[in-house]
Amino acid sequence: MFGKKYIVYILACQKNGTLYVGVTNDLKRRVAEHRTGAVPGFAKKYKVFLLVYFEAFDEPRYAITREKQLKAGSRANKIRLIKNSNPDWRDLFETL
Repeated sequence: MFGKKYIVYILACQKNGTLYVGVTNDLKRRVAEHRTGAVPGFAKKYKVFLLVYFEAFDEPRYAITREKQLKAGSRANKIRLIKNSNPDWRDLFETL
């Protein structure tokens, strides 16, 4: 879907629930790994499986920089970002 892109994504457990920010070069595979429990850690522990936001970058360094920026930012900023692009908090995995 994205070619040689690097994707920053946000997963949620539910609307306004726990959030997880990550980066990958294969969004469909990575979200599927989270959903099947193949990835131990925060997302698995808190059942953060809904893909509610993503951004694509051509260069990995830009994606990593953006991931760090989002992780360092406030929860309110992440929620605002999600609401601006996905106000209903739909699971975007189905659109991949």
